[in-house]
Amino acid sequence: MEENSAVTKAAVKPAERTKHISEYYFSRKRQEIEKMKERGLDVIELGIGSPDRPPSGNVIETLYSNALKPGNHGYQSYIGIQALRAGFSNWYKRFFSVELDPSGEILPLIGSKEGIMHISMAFINDGDEVLVPDPGYPAYAAATKLAGGTVRCYDLTEENDWLPDLEGIEKQGVGNVKMMWINYPHMPTGKRATKNDLGKMVAFARKHNILLCNDNPYSFILNNDYLSILSVDGAKDIAIEMNSLSKSHNMAGWRIGMVAGNKEYINAILKVKSNMDSGMFQPLQAAAAEALNAPDEWYDEVNEAYRKRRKVAEEIMKTLACSFDERQSGLFLWGKIPACYHNSEELTEFLLHKANVFITPGFIFGKNGDNYIRISLCATEEVLTNALNRIKTIIN
Repeated sequence: MEENSAVTKAAVKPAERTKHISEYYFSRKRQEIEKMKERGLDVIELGIGSPDRPPSGNVIETLYSNALKPGNHGYQSYIGIQALRAGFSNWYKRFFSVELDPSGEILPLIGSKEGIMHISMAFINDGDEVLVPDPGYPAYAAATKLAGGTVRCYDLTEENDWLPDLEGIEKQGVGNVKMMWINYPHMPTGKRATKNDLGKMVAFARKHNILLCNDNPYSFILNNDYLSILSVDGAKDIAIEMNSLSKSHNMAGWRIGMVAGNKEYINAILKVKSNMDSGMFQPLQAAAAEALNAPDEWYDEVNEAYRKRRKVAEEIMKTLACSFDERQSGLFLWGKIPACYHNSEELTEFLLHKANVFITPGFIFGKNGDNYIRISLCATEEVLTNALNRIKTIIN
């Protein structure tokens, strides 16, 4: 019998909440780039911050040796193995001078992106307002909407050194605000906050009884001033912090992160998490615990590679007549586009289709990013240099 080739319509409509979010920009753009590659085009991708280097060899060996043990393939504890929680605790004490109780103040996550959703579901009621940075990581707003909250963007601007105007936010009224997302070192701008800056944010949150959530995965990249919001006096009463091995240890695909803070906050997040997954594969956790023991020399070697790449990225910015702050840290270089372009997407689309080089337009991080672009350092010097030469060909 001949099959019916007509396109069928779905009989069941998706939930209303899905109308308030869209497919992640990079998901859509990667599909377009894949089609370009299928046509034989050699596209250089300088968009996503996915480290291209591996973790240290002993981390992989630990994964392998633990995977060989028959007893390590079953379900694991929802709170993670003790070695991983202790590893995070020691890591925070060593680099951030923060004491964390591994038995109750640390919860391992299947990547910190998972944590954004779990935290949102654990604390946001329908209609609660959540302060989200603009520019900022799009997942904060998406998770807020999925949890039934109301996104309230607060401006970060170059004129205010990419720090929140707390007085301005206060004047607008914060009576219905339940949570505030911050992210320092900041993505996408690379801005590093001082302990004094974080102290002001903690005081603001305490004054208005707002849960302050710091997303902190970029502390180790092109930065030796390691800083946790939990190092601020009294921060554990009102703040929690997420961290991740994705950027700091070249383990993005391993999906290993953590959230730390007051035991009551951690328990609330655990209630959500324990109903959504069944723990992480034990060999992954053991390998992550090993990664957290990396010597200073390992971090130095990683950063030396990023420093060399950063120099080439700066040359790309200069070739495009973009201005940038040399004090930036993190996996990216953020630059302001020249006035000859109407917006960031106009420039990045020009580069993609004329030079086959993909650079991230800043508009995806919010309206305050519309006149900026972001270059990922997750490509070798050779690849970055190739991109630079292609761009020079179409610009000059």
